[in-house]
Amino acid sequence: MSPRSHIRDAALLVEKSYLDGQLVEAADGNSLPVINPATGEWVASVPALGAAETRAAIAAADQAWEGWRGRPAADRANLLMRWHDLILQNEDDLATIMTLEQGKPLVEARGEVRYGASFVKWFAEEAVRAYGDVIPAPESDRRILVLKQSVGVSAAITPWNFPVAMITRKLAPALAAGCPTVVKPSELTPLSALALAVLAERAGVPKGVINVVTGLPSGIGGELTGNETVRKLSFTGSTEVGKILMAQCAGSVKRVSFELGGNAPFIVFDDADLDLAISGVLASKFRNGGQTCVCANRILVQSGIYERFAERLAAEAAKIVVGNGLDKGITMGPMISETAVGKIVRIVDDALAHGARMLTGSTTHNRLFVLPTVLTDATPEMSLAQEEIFGPVAPLFRFGSEEEAIAIANATPFGLAAYFYTNDLRRSWRVAEQLEFGMVGLNTGSVSVEAAPFGGIKQSGLGREGSMYGIDEYLEIKAFHVGGLSRRAIGGL
Repeated sequence: MSPRSHIRDAALLVEKSYLDGQLVEAADGNSLPVINPATGEWVASVPALGAAETRAAIAAADQAWEGWRGRPAADRANLLMRWHDLILQNEDDLATIMTLEQGKPLVEARGEVRYGASFVKWFAEEAVRAYGDVIPAPESDRRILVLKQSVGVSAAITPWNFPVAMITRKLAPALAAGCPTVVKPSELTPLSALALAVLAERAGVPKGVINVVTGLPSGIGGELTGNETVRKLSFTGSTEVGKILMAQCAGSVKRVSFELGGNAPFIVFDDADLDLAISGVLASKFRNGGQTCVCANRILVQSGIYERFAERLAAEAAKIVVGNGLDKGITMGPMISETAVGKIVRIVDDALAHGARMLTGSTTHNRLFVLPTVLTDATPEMSLAQEEIFGPVAPLFRFGSEEEAIAIANATPFGLAAYFYTNDLRRSWRVAEQLEFGMVGLNTGSVSVEAAPFGGIKQSGLGREGSMYGIDEYLEIKAFHVGGLSRRAIGGL
């Protein structure tokens, strides 16, 4: 069955890049296949663009900048709201495209479409609230105004695990602030980005304001980081790649915001609501097959409830139904690639070799499908304590005291997200303040909502996405000093 047969509006399944309002091929004719990870079947092909086409996309964005930043903020807001409405109206098609290229179950894909749309609505509202300030001047004949203005042409490099939400979380604030953008989606999941660009065009977003360049990082990344016309780069991905991009951006001193790797602790104290904690782990650990940067990577359980917690978690994890995301009843899809599966197998094998016990799961796998796995007796020496697993493996660490839990949780160079469960109010404040992470969840396994700042500290990144703070990543602050005002002029103001 053709992939297009699953989609009502076939025009949303685009097999060309989107530059300056036009659908284009690669100059050399090269293309990349998009493969369904659940079946291994071909879904589509997209152009493999290189530096020359990326340069053209940057030039188109630059050409659009003056007109886009010059539009009243209310006009940009209205266009973003139209885009938001079209995203929701096409939820089923966008979710199907996402499942075809990324693998997650349709119900989860629909949830991501709604989540992605929420950023577009949020920043449509923030577009008209990019307020400046008036600062009291030291002299009576001076006025000091603080203006917020568009950074300029921006670039966004997005990952494969959330191919809609990671686009809108970057594009929406950029567009709200008046910044035309060049988007480089993952070569594994470019179709969602292209579909969003089509819908933005239908909403009335002018040509050049959104450009989507498809292809391998080697042909595109260097132009995005090296081209001086690009004033800002936003990237979501691994810490290793983030460090490379930061170094490459140093030559032109670009503004950067990075959401990088994580190693999230999930702490469950003896006094926690066990039902709530179990549901929180399931939501945090197994969402998207564990392929999320904020998922629970190390589950720390206090000694008094350790055995009971382990048994209940294993029983619930065993109920997760793994399979093709297009099939009914599936609650977890495949991993994204053989490389991802290989890393998971290596980490599990290492843990078992060092004394961990498997309560549920398997040491073998079928193609890219990995069964939800719960391991007990995990220790800090195991690979899973130091590496981001990025798969459906839940390792349980035992701890005794609150101080020990904090020490284990913070023993990582990463600081993206952390979670803890307790019913002790005083402990809630102590632990929240001592955890060295940019986002902390108390009695919840979710920290991702459009109204809250999303981002990490230490080697987990720079800057914030979402919330009232997210638009600031795309705004420059200009101090406007107005002097030489005579007393008469001041009186006439």
